[in-house]
Amino acid sequence: MRKADLVATISEKTGVPKVDVLVTLEMFFKEVKNSLAGGENVYIRGFGSFVIKKRAKKIGRHIKKNEAIEIPEHFIPSFKPAKVFVEQVKENVKELPSESDK
Repeated sequence: MRKADLVATISEKTGVPKVDVLVTLEMFFKEVKNSLAGGENVYIRGFGSFVIKKRAKKIGRHIKKNEAIEIPEHFIPSFKPAKVFVEQVKENVKELPSESDK
């Protein structure tokens, strides 16, 4: 499902115009990004948590030059689904659809 499909589905189920749904969805994404960029995690009960994870400093390889490079510690965004969300997926999804089914 793409963002356009999500907007269309929400609009059909709620009766809210697609433009309003799109604006609301975009604002949600923007607020999650801004919160994470500001160092604040976002918790949504029953859905999951958008959290910041710390990656430790490590040594990597530049393959073309065959030399070691240091990758500094950094932070990345991550999503951790809620238990009820995980259970719902486990109960309802028996196998992933193949690429030809999409």
